[in-house]
Amino acid sequence: MDNNYTVLARKYRSQDFNSLIGQDVLVKTLTTAINTGRIAHAYIFTGIRGTGKTSTARILAKALNCLSSDGPTATPCGVCENCRAIAAGQHIDVMEIDAASHTGVDNIRDILDAAQYRPTNGRYKVYIIDEVHMLSTAAFNALLKTLEEPPAHVIFILATTEIRKVPVTILSRCQRFDLVRVPIETLKKHFAWIANQEKIDLTDAANELLARAADGSVRDGLSLLDQAIAQTGGHVDEQAVMDMLKRADRNVVVDFMDTILSGDTAKALEMTDTIYTNGADLVMLLSDMMEWTHWATRMHPAINAGDCSNSPYTADQREKTRIIDSRVSLNTLSRIWQVMVAAVSEMQVAGNQKQCFDMLVVRMMHIADMPSVAEILKNNAAATAVVGAQTVKPAEPAPQVKTNKITTAEELGKAMQSDKQILLYTYFSENVEVCEISDGKLNYFDRKGDISFASKLSTWLEKYTGKPWTLVHSAESCHVPTAVEHQQQELAADPMMASAMGLFEGAEIVEVSK
Repeated sequence: MDNNYTVLARKYRSQDFNSLIGQDVLVKTLTTAINTGRIAHAYIFTGIRGTGKTSTARILAKALNCLSSDGPTATPCGVCENCRAIAAGQHIDVMEIDAASHTGVDNIRDILDAAQYRPTNGRYKVYIIDEVHMLSTAAFNALLKTLEEPPAHVIFILATTEIRKVPVTILSRCQRFDLVRVPIETLKKHFAWIANQEKIDLTDAANELLARAADGSVRDGLSLLDQAIAQTGGHVDEQAVMDMLKRADRNVVVDFMDTILSGDTAKALEMTDTIYTNGADLVMLLSDMMEWTHWATRMHPAINAGDCSNSPYTADQREKTRIIDSRVSLNTLSRIWQVMVAAVSEMQVAGNQKQCFDMLVVRMMHIADMPSVAEILKNNAAATAVVGAQTVKPAEPAPQVKTNKITTAEELGKAMQSDKQILLYTYFSENVEVCEISDGKLNYFDRKGDISFASKLSTWLEKYTGKPWTLVHSAESCHVPTAVEHQQQELAADPMMASAMGLFEGAEIVEVSK
């Protein structure tokens, strides 16, 4: 390459407001401000790389100091001494500071000290601070006062790609302009014009690829165009650009997505091997697949998101996409989109991108086969209805109410034992004297006076006999033995037990085993 060669991004850099492409609002506002004399003392330009922040700052500096008129002009001549010096970056009163390499407070103090002196050759001293977000906190604080009330001959122009990192105290002292991404059609016209100036054969398909790859950045697009010209020697076609970008043909991408959504795993992996062998960058392929999924979703009949003729696909490719949409649900497209988004970071850190991509393809195909949540719920409801119909049994007869009858204390004790009411029977047999009992009524004396016993006994009796009982707690003993005492008396009256107790002087029955 010739040592004097100037890359296209520098050679065709905007030199006036008319040549600043894609920033119509910014151009209109600044030209009107200059023509009406409403020039602010501080501006801040923000936007992605390559949209014209530094170029706009230089054009504004030329507009303020152009010698073709008696004052600032919105149409600098570009040929006077000041315009040429500013364009070359050599004007003594227009200073460009790279904040990335001049981050300290001392650098800002030098600027502020010099700002007190009037300009030498121009009307204004213009300080262009690029990547201003890189300044330190102390440097920002040192700049605050002068930025708010600078000398009448000083204009500050700040530029940054990270506006969120600039303190609000700085932003509030500046007029802010957001430079937008340059539209694809605008980039295509600009690249076509440059190709014509350079006597380069640039096909429409190649121009489309370059404009989309630029992602709204003029500088990125021109750098790619420069690289394509160097690679091809002057004839830039679609295949050359795809080889340079390591991108697969869009027909291949559409066919690949068709295969994935058809569920043929073996064929999809075979296509992956072929695309990889042909030199395609798998990260770029994933990006193309996401682009197709986005447009397929917008073209889906469930959404019908208006005209999609501005998509990067030919009429045949759009028609094939619509055919795929006719057999694929919107939920499927949404699910594979989420899988691909998650895979972007995986691909970037993967040790072996081919292996990672293969697993992504398999995962996408299994996700695509999965039914939607609505289908799962519908199927579950249908299955439940079928199973329910098959297992319906005749209604069981209502359980019969118990009608057990208790008329004596002995029957009451046996009923507790047969119904396994052990705790209730133990307390009853040791402490309760049954004064009177009949079917549905019990008069008793509780030697220990447990207040909870009556409620427990009443509940159990109603459940056991099937009818409510009236329980009367006698205030005095009725001198009736408890169930345990009654058993002891019966044992003592037994001749064999009496004979046995007679063998031991003072023997007595202490406990009867239940």
